[in-house]
Amino acid sequence: MSLSRHISADDLIRKHLERHKNHKFSATGSRSMHVASPYINRYAAWEPIPKYKLPAKGVDSKSAYQIIHDDLDLDGVPNLNLASFVSTFVEDECMQLITENVTKNLADSDEYPALMDIHARCISMLASMWHASPTDKPIGSATTGSSEAIHLGGLAMKRRWQEKRMAEGKDTLRPNIIMGANAQVALEKFARYFEVEARLVPVSEESNHCIDASKLLDYVDENTIGVYVILGSTYTGHYEPVAEISWILDKYEARTGISIPIHVDGASGAFVAPFCHPNTGWDFRLDRVHSINTSGHKYGLVSAGLGWIIWRSEEFLPKHLVFELKYLGGVEQSFTLNFSRPGNQVIQQYYNFIHLGHEGYRRIQCNSLANARVLSNVLESTGYFTCVSEIHRKKGVHKHTFGKIEESDNPETYNPGLPVVAWRLSDDFKKKYPHVKQASLSTMLRVKGYIIPSKFFLSANLFMFYDAEKLTTPDYPLPPNEGDVEILRVVVRESMSCDLLEQLCEDIITVTETLINSDPVDMAALAHPLQRIQEQAPVARAATSLGELSHRGSPSKEGGHKHGHYKGVC
Repeated sequence: MSLSRHISADDLIRKHLERHKNHKFSATGSRSMHVASPYINRYAAWEPIPKYKLPAKGVDSKSAYQIIHDDLDLDGVPNLNLASFVSTFVEDECMQLITENVTKNLADSDEYPALMDIHARCISMLASMWHASPTDKPIGSATTGSSEAIHLGGLAMKRRWQEKRMAEGKDTLRPNIIMGANAQVALEKFARYFEVEARLVPVSEESNHCIDASKLLDYVDENTIGVYVILGSTYTGHYEPVAEISWILDKYEARTGISIPIHVDGASGAFVAPFCHPNTGWDFRLDRVHSINTSGHKYGLVSAGLGWIIWRSEEFLPKHLVFELKYLGGVEQSFTLNFSRPGNQVIQQYYNFIHLGHEGYRRIQCNSLANARVLSNVLESTGYFTCVSEIHRKKGVHKHTFGKIEESDNPETYNPGLPVVAWRLSDDFKKKYPHVKQASLSTMLRVKGYIIPSKFFLSANLFMFYDAEKLTTPDYPLPPNEGDVEILRVVVRESMSCDLLEQLCEDIITVTETLINSDPVDMAALAHPLQRIQEQAPVARAATSLGELSHRGSPSKEGGHKHGHYKGVC
């Protein structure tokens, strides 16, 4: 093999730009002429567009627009970003409302009373949708996505726990919170940022890769401020068993006198379950559920940036967490981590509520589930793939039976979950074609424009968080190693049409068969650089969003981060 030199594009560009310095047009030359084209301006080949330093002089608005517009051409097509839960479609009438209200500040209640009233209406609609009793005086707020909402829910549970402990004359030094090892990173951020020990309950295939309710009591104690339960796992779309966990905690309280609340992370599921799985117990019908959050910008069908949190009653939101702000001409009660923020997203949410209504939301979410079932059945019928998600299987059935497909349109016929398809190469396929890697499949689909990530769903012991002093005690033993499971995942959203679904199925099969017939030697070159790092150190991806790498292995007194292993999940 011949040696190759690295070619620096920056050096080449710099060298050629130097040549242009001696060939600039004179003041009387053609550059002084007025030309309507936005491409004829001082940011031409001889003067690069400023990227990291404010320019001394600007350009006209049309040219500025065209420069940025062209820069953004390098982005992917939002509708083909099948990795994201975030809604990518806005109706024209709603877009008009956004444009008309783009400068309104949600924090300025005195200046924008109509916007505040719309905010209050949305809170009431969500509380009603989640079966909060009006007599309990539910209360809530819009937030910047579900992450802020999750933090607010955790803070309320922590403060109530502290108040109870102080009233009993007990210390408040070691609060902990329980969640599954599949928890989305926002839940773990709460624990890290607000100094709460995160105890992660193992996940397994038997527990549908969600929190294992049968192991819950091994992790709770008098210092547990609450349990985060996820209505729609980011990995596989499964709903975690909120009702079962509530029942277990009821029994625990009856035996010990310790009451542990539940916060439901309904980032996606809280806008799916009410319309497609109304008989699933997860919301304020369960007394132990104190608060629920959701993302308006996911299956609430709003553009990115909107979250919501609702408490079933004012009593579950400690009063001294609520600020009275005498600012901007009035008095406002606030419990958020942010202040000024756009108000147009709340208007979008209200538009969707009155435009779609219950029936419209049900039709959209059920259609997304139906499309996800079609994709799941097509994938498994090829024999190339096995689905880890289960929304296409009859309720209670957790194993694929080749050739058997349910045909009901009623989503309650099937296992409840989000419109998510998580799949992997089947065992038979991997034995027959060992040279075909899922990372290569993901990469080749990206060439066609699709963004379908190949993720490691790591074994439960790599998700565990431990307190430093308990790393070697028998109270929190490492679960058995289940082995790494690598999955591909498609999030089916409102904007996935039947035509796009058909084309996606065809492209997945075509790409897979192309890989089957390709030279095995070339397969490794298709993997994303991060994927190759992961293959060398399977935990490496756990810290990529922080720019650091973890070390794999069992924790010990000498090794392991005080806060445990970090995992980045989208």
